[in-house]
Amino acid sequence: LTDRDIEDAACPDPGFTASAGVPPAWTVAGKEMEEHLAKLRLRAISRTRTYFLDIMKELRRPKTHIRMIQTHALLKYGYLVDFLLVASPTIHGEIRDVYVESMSKTLHTLFRTYHKQLLTLDLRLATRVDLIAVEEAALRDAFSTKVNMRKRGDAFVLGDRAKVLDGAISAESGLDAAAAVVLIPPINAHVASMNGEKYPYEMIFRSIMSHLIDAATNEYVFARQFFKEYGQNDCFHAIFGKTLSLVLEQLENYLFNCHDAIAILLMIKLTHSYKRTVKARRIDKVLEPFLDRVTNLLWPRLKMVMDAHLRSIRSANAKKCGGGDIHPHLISRRYAEFTCSILLILNRGRKAGSSMDVGNDKLPADKIMPRSSSHGSSATSAPSHRGSAGDMLMNDLDVMLEEMNLLLKRLADEHSSNKKRVVFMINNLDQIITIFKERRVAGKELNRFSEILVHQRELFVEEELLQTFSKMIAFVQQTEAHMSGISVPRGARGVAAPADVVNPEVVESLVREFASNWKSGIEQINRNVLSYFSNFRNGMEILKQVLTQLLLYYTRFQDVIRKVWRGKPPSFCKDLVSTSVIL
Repeated sequence: LTDRDIEDAACPDPGFTASAGVPPAWTVAGKEMEEHLAKLRLRAISRTRTYFLDIMKELRRPKTHIRMIQTHALLKYGYLVDFLLVASPTIHGEIRDVYVESMSKTLHTLFRTYHKQLLTLDLRLATRVDLIAVEEAALRDAFSTKVNMRKRGDAFVLGDRAKVLDGAISAESGLDAAAAVVLIPPINAHVASMNGEKYPYEMIFRSIMSHLIDAATNEYVFARQFFKEYGQNDCFHAIFGKTLSLVLEQLENYLFNCHDAIAILLMIKLTHSYKRTVKARRIDKVLEPFLDRVTNLLWPRLKMVMDAHLRSIRSANAKKCGGGDIHPHLISRRYAEFTCSILLILNRGRKAGSSMDVGNDKLPADKIMPRSSSHGSSATSAPSHRGSAGDMLMNDLDVMLEEMNLLLKRLADEHSSNKKRVVFMINNLDQIITIFKERRVAGKELNRFSEILVHQRELFVEEELLQTFSKMIAFVQQTEAHMSGISVPRGARGVAAPADVVNPEVVESLVREFASNWKSGIEQINRNVLSYFSNFRNGMEILKQVLTQLLLYYTRFQDVIRKVWRGKPPSFCKDLVSTSVIL
């Protein structure tokens, strides 16, 4: 009972209305009990205050089960908080301030310690020199001239790192939040340290953010239930302000020396999923600004790392990177692995049955502009979100594609012969395409490199045939060009001045030379192809293409002879090799 009820003549309590309308405090009994009630109230306030302060001391003790205390020692006696709010607002404010201070310090200490423990488990995969076009000296051991294969590019291969998104993707696909957590639990720092385990930083980030969002959800709900605060000035920000600032500071400090684009992009994807999580839990009002600040830290750093990779490709040359070999270069492998990793991360979480065109994938609609799957076509089929961070990332990939093509040409120009330059281009293009297909990544990049590879193969076919059958090819090309300007009368028979078109002696020597050398020529082509191309499947495709083109040239050579000698074939025609024999 309050003082107001005791002195109110209209008090609805049946015991008071029986006093003939006289306020309870005016009666003799009321006056006698008023002093006792005041003492009881003060004693109840004192004992309630002592109880809550003792419980809140427990919150500051290490290894305390906070949720258990909140449920069984605080929420269970929530009506006492309502009593304090009416009986003594000052004590109520004191209890609130003590709880806020206690939980703020406890959470700040817990997350600071947890992050410090997790940093000892950090598997730093990329350093400042881990760029796509890295200098060859950076890959050598201190006391060796050979390239250390362990430095080939773990920072560029996605591998199993995308599993960090499995929990978030599963939740988006229809599983509840609990099922997602079971798929990938946060890191237990003590167990991982005892087992000597190491994790990439995106796993550390996911563990911290998962605990942070769970703790924030718990505190948000508890504070509303316990203190009955539902306005803008509730105690959530006072409790979590220092902790959120700490997490942002820790992330910013790590990003300052982070050169792992894959880790940063995975963290961006995780942050997007956490935004959907807090919205589903209806705590987006208090946590979405924090997640926006996390995103604003990650995107600029990703842009800086992408720019560093682009600069390395632009400034690379044969002297720095080593381009004297015709076999696939390490740079092409790094580029292919890096691009595939980026596109696979962007594609993560797409609905089943969607196209395999990873290159056309997009982040949430406000972040990524849809891409065209063919080179050079405009993106008029989908709306553009120009200026967004995702659009910027896709533009960087487009620029990187063209810069990589120019770099391969610069490295190829270091070779002495045109044939070696073509072989170098084919080997590197084939390696890039092979990695794209192994990773099941299709789209603009794959189409572009496939077009270039087709052109380079055509150039190699001509170069290889000119090395062995140059006389016959030159004769066919020159004679066909000459004959295209001569009109032969219809019905003409016999040798119509063949000397005006070809030299019969030259033709005879070409026929006999081909008949005697075609087998050895094909064997030489086969040996060259096997030695030039490290990918056996690519070599067989090129060998088929060379032999097909050789057969076409020889067929055209025979057609020239038939057109020149329309009537009686010359005697050396018996030495012509049948195409069925060649096949």
